[in-house]
Amino acid sequence: MRTLPDSGLDRAGVACHDDPVPLMPGAEPFSADGGEVAFLLCHGFTGCPQSLRPWAEHLAAEGFTVALPRLPGHGTTWQEMNLTRWPDWLATVDAELRALRRSHRSVFVGGLSMGAALALRLAVDHGNDVAGLVLVNPMAKLEDKRLAAVGVLRHVVPSMPGVANDIKKPGMKELAYDRNPLHALHSMLGGCRDLVRDLREVTQPVLLLRSARDHVIPASSSALVLARISATDVTEVLLEDSYHVATLDNDATTIFEGSVDFARRLASRTPDTAGTP
Repeated sequence: MRTLPDSGLDRAGVACHDDPVPLMPGAEPFSADGGEVAFLLCHGFTGCPQSLRPWAEHLAAEGFTVALPRLPGHGTTWQEMNLTRWPDWLATVDAELRALRRSHRSVFVGGLSMGAALALRLAVDHGNDVAGLVLVNPMAKLEDKRLAAVGVLRHVVPSMPGVANDIKKPGMKELAYDRNPLHALHSMLGGCRDLVRDLREVTQPVLLLRSARDHVIPASSSALVLARISATDVTEVLLEDSYHVATLDNDATTIFEGSVDFARRLASRTPDTAGTP
């Protein structure tokens, strides 16, 4: 196994090779070389690769090539994240997808929360270069009325209380910020609004896994995704024993095994077109 080269932004928001703020222990990106079928995994807002690391390791053990990058501004401090925006996070996963597609027969994209929104955006932007999507509690809409004020509030205060670590399983903890950086949050909300407008362009097979009780993302968010996409191969799975960060919760095995079965079913009928536009 190898570690993905990390990336970050300088304090002016310009891409750079060395992060100016040290990473939290455990927030490192992850990758593994495997077979000709690959998975790109996208973590959520204010989180880091730690929340998806067990999923990534399970896929690697099953023989898949895996890339789990760290999104810019994540895994350091919420102040650092407040210098980053939706286009920065999207550019990171977009570059990983392009790299995987050049050398692999099929590339599946999975994500948690905002990571699932980024996965959907990649499906819109890259079409058949995305073989399928595994979406865990996807963020497409929020129902917190306070968010309507974020556009103004971000110019007054830099952050608001976070919503990390929504996990039912005792003793399990998500490595994430305890504050929501408001400039970054405002950008994410705009990115999700644009995504919802384009969801009809998602035609790839979808496996959507939704927690029965999620204190972060409303059930209406998954319902909106399922109502708007044009995909015909769609499976929804209800996770009865997990909260929002289901990849670290009691139903994690359902996600891991379900994504393996999903990818193998589809990859078995996918022609070898790696690198084809």
